[in-house]
Amino acid sequence: MKDTQIIPIEVIENKIYLIRGQKVMIDRDLADLYGVNTKSLNQAVKRNSKRFPADFMFVLNKDEKNELVTNCDRFKTLKHSTSLPCAFTEHGAIMLASILNSQRAVEASVYVVRAFVRLREILSTHKELAQKLKELELKIETHDEQITSIIAAINQLLEPPPELKRKMGFQVKEKKVLYKKR
Repeated sequence: MKDTQIIPIEVIENKIYLIRGQKVMIDRDLADLYGVNTKSLNQAVKRNSKRFPADFMFVLNKDEKNELVTNCDRFKTLKHSTSLPCAFTEHGAIMLASILNSQRAVEASVYVVRAFVRLREILSTHKELAQKLKELELKIETHDEQITSIIAAINQLLEPPPELKRKMGFQVKEKKVLYKKR
């Protein structure tokens, strides 16, 4: 990759991972993006450690590293590495660009921020859709209950009326009288 060429946002988005519930980029990807080697990047971070609190950067543990190697072919060289990679949040990636202080890092950081923002917007849209689907589901459930009660009422109307025990109309109750023949 040439120094003047910037990576498209879609490529950067594919290098953002969800680790420990945070969207992060791995030190190796950021080093490539900012045009430095990973060792130089990590040395710059160590020299400026006060600029990288836990919400800006954290070191992956062995399990996280192994999962990363398993899920991403491009990290296979990390499999036998003794050093654990660093993960940078959006704010950490911006801070990293400021301490590297190269034109390439400054330009690339703009694209990194845009990629993080775009992912945030996509997630927001999905959350809104999920909420609307949930509301629609609740409405449908309510309507199902109402339709079921309407059908039950119609079925009751369709049933024949229960037989009445007493006969309708005018009835005279007389004792049975035996008439005599003449």
